[in-house]
Amino acid sequence: MVGSILSVSGPEVPKQILCLRSRYRPGVCQICGMKDLQVQGKVVLKKGREQSLLRFHPWIFSGAIDKLTPDLPDGSWVAVEDFSGNTIGFGHWQKGSISVRMVLFGRDFHPDIYKQKVAEAIRFRKSISLPDAQTNAWRLIHAEGDGLPGLIVDIYDRVAVVQAHDAGMSADKDHIAEAVRLNLGDSITAIFFRDTNADSGHYIYGAAAAPAEVSEHGNKFLIDWEHGQKTGFFLDQRENRALLSTFARGRKVLNTFSFSGGFSVYALKGGAELVHSVDASSSAISLCVQNIRLNGFDPDVHRCYEEDTFDFLRSSESIYDLIVLDPPAFAKHKDARHQAMKGYQRLNAEAMKVIAPNGVLFTFSCSQVVDRQLFYDTVMSSAIQAGRQARVIAHLSQPADHPVSAFHPEGAYLKGLILHIS
Repeated sequence: MVGSILSVSGPEVPKQILCLRSRYRPGVCQICGMKDLQVQGKVVLKKGREQSLLRFHPWIFSGAIDKLTPDLPDGSWVAVEDFSGNTIGFGHWQKGSISVRMVLFGRDFHPDIYKQKVAEAIRFRKSISLPDAQTNAWRLIHAEGDGLPGLIVDIYDRVAVVQAHDAGMSADKDHIAEAVRLNLGDSITAIFFRDTNADSGHYIYGAAAAPAEVSEHGNKFLIDWEHGQKTGFFLDQRENRALLSTFARGRKVLNTFSFSGGFSVYALKGGAELVHSVDASSSAISLCVQNIRLNGFDPDVHRCYEEDTFDFLRSSESIYDLIVLDPPAFAKHKDARHQAMKGYQRLNAEAMKVIAPNGVLFTFSCSQVVDRQLFYDTVMSSAIQAGRQARVIAHLSQPADHPVSAFHPEGAYLKGLILHIS
């Protein structure tokens, strides 16, 4: 039976997003023409290589595969079997080191898997009180942490931004949008899609004006999901920004790799004496200036520098009481890890040269291939190189709406330290 069509006002909406229904399976919806999700091939594992999947780890590496359906297009749904022919689950196929990302464990394929997982993700966010009266920018889907590898969905007030990090999620974007729309209803007026391999995105439901204003712990930010980095804002630093605010009173603060000025706004909110924001991107600096003004702060206590952070630190004649180091990922693959660690060591050592005695350093790595202990050891070697004493005040990570599956520890990508420097 075909369900009802949801009535939505505003810009013209693609039929597949209006069509929120229970479709017969397998088949094609008679209303919108969108095909049901279907398994297109099969992957058989080598003998004994199913053990990680039995522990619910979602990745299958190419070396674990014994045979597969020939000529599978990237993004195809595949059934995964052990060497004896037992079905373990279903996932997306893509040529590469990680050949299959598992979306569903078990013997049965469920075409409504996205609707089910989005509904579960919403229930979890409600259990951690997101969104709330002061925060309407939050992460709905965090890839493996929500059982949907390769998929990010961020909510900015009434706009959902979908980002696909693999071919399977990109191919299924209409099904994902339908699931978001079905579960969030009229609270969402637009859905914007970004593909990691593309420079731009497009609306797959509705439309919205960007940048737009959102609230985070009562602070205001302009978000440009159409042209900004990632989905438009670094939601993973929300709680760390709030924590920094408690250290800022009366301090001279330097926020490096500042992007749109998240840490800068929180520092000023916390009573910082002055804040300097540094970023090499002119568009990021422009957005940072707008966010400072948006929150009504005295422009005399904040200054932006469009400059490379390493160059700024080396040439700085200022001494700061609190420094934030939040660089982009220095290593996205293991073969780049060694050079990345040199970068982290140099960055932290330079910062420690311009931080005052009794100063506080917030330092981060978002490189997934750099584990927590390696980052810690590297930062400590920076303190030795700079000739400074360092005390660890706290270890930092990503917030609860960026959950880490217990079966996929690689999802704990954000590492941070708060250090007291004497």
